[in-house]
Amino acid sequence: MSSLLEVSSLTKKYGNVTALNDLNFKLESGHIIGLLGPNGSGKTTLIKIICGLLQPTAGSVTVNGNPVGVESKKVISYLPDTTYLGKTASVKETIDYFCDFYEDFDADRAYDMLGKLGINPNSRLRTLSKGTKEKVQLILVMSRRADLYILDEPIAGVDPAARDYILNTIITNYDENASILISTHLISDIENILDEVIFLKQGNIVRFCGVDEIRSDEGKSVDALFREVFRC
Repeated sequence: MSSLLEVSSLTKKYGNVTALNDLNFKLESGHIIGLLGPNGSGKTTLIKIICGLLQPTAGSVTVNGNPVGVESKKVISYLPDTTYLGKTASVKETIDYFCDFYEDFDADRAYDMLGKLGINPNSRLRTLSKGTKEKVQLILVMSRRADLYILDEPIAGVDPAARDYILNTIITNYDENASILISTHLISDIENILDEVIFLKQGNIVRFCGVDEIRSDEGKSVDALFREVFRC
């Protein structure tokens, strides 16, 4: 059986700048993986290639054995690091749109999460704060029954009081056979939900291992090891 996600000899260049340098790794189902690195390390470039939004210079990506394309996009639920929702629609109208667009979208799950966060489905998106819009985006992403969830900075714009609920939403609203790839700078906030981490530095993978391995072999937290590796 093929891995859920397989990245082979993946390279991305912008002119003379190498954003990703010959990356090779596999992700299996049922894991939550942290994609960690400083600004400019290549995290968002990697994510956009996996999601089919950028073309690699060399190498390949497969999802469930399929190359990036129509079949891979059917099973990936992607949360970008910027707001993509329109301003004129209501939250309910946006949910209706997602129901029409994605066969695996679960509207009941979406409304349940909206209720727990106290977000009115009839609210117009233009009336919502930036943080509330980001919560709505996360709800839309996590309401799909996807195989791979890719979340780019899912809690960056969320107030600290809501982060625990957001993280709980992430870990309780995906199938046990799915995996989640999370890119974030807020390592100490999410490391307790991670199974594995990928440290990306200047387009190169400098560490890919289990979180338990870091704690047992290194005797330190993921955040502490990150600060050591990246001297921050």
